Amino acid sequence: MEIKPDALIFDMDGTLWDAVSTYAESWNDYFNANNVDKNYTKSDLDSLMGYEQQRYLEAVLPEYAAEERIAIYDEVIDLQYKRIALDGGHLYEGVTEGLARLSEKYKLFIVSNCPEHTITYFMKWAGIEQYITDSMAHGANFKPKHENIKHIIAQYNLQHPHYIGDTDGDARQSALVPMPFIFVEYGFGKTDNYHKKFASFPALTDYYMGLLEVSS
Repeated sequence: MEIKPDALIFDMDGTLWDAVSTYAESWNDYFNANNVDKNYTKSDLDSLMGYEQQRYLEAVLPEYAAEERIAIYDEVIDLQYKRIALDGGHLYEGVTEGLARLSEKYKLFIVSNCPEHTITYFMKWAGIEQYITDSMAHGANFKPKHENIKHIIAQYNLQHPHYIGDTDGDARQSALVPMPFIFVEYGFGKTDNYHKKFASFPALTDYYMGLLEVSS
């Protein structure tokens, strides 16, 4: 019999929501304010979701030196926070209801390769703070995702957590923990390396709630 997880750790972008249009507009806000002849669309940034900061900035600002990239990004992040608070993003179908149900039986966490406070702004905009036990962002310590997952596991003494994400990078980081990786195929990436996969958040929710019925 499969071991029931005691916690579910979620990726954010491509797993719980899609805010890439908001991120793109934040870049454009900076470019317009500083007379930079650049413009990004959602399709330009979709494939970069899940990258750690250094790799992301190398792709978005290749013509700038490393220190300049960071200085620019610090300003863009502030603009991003304002836009998230104002415009939010596209919350995937069933996320709010699913997290509410799952939080009654599991500890829920978010670990993402995003700027330090993006998860906080996301949770507030989405109205899901009460369902999430804790979160970790790459921008808080610049450590790889598997190390931030390990930190959550140690801090809360988790025994059998699952990581839920949408890219092959998420799968590889989960393997480094190691822990089961659950793939949501409606997000930004593709992978063949997963413990289970789901086509929608409601399907994922029903599966994990069903595990409780089997084990009871």
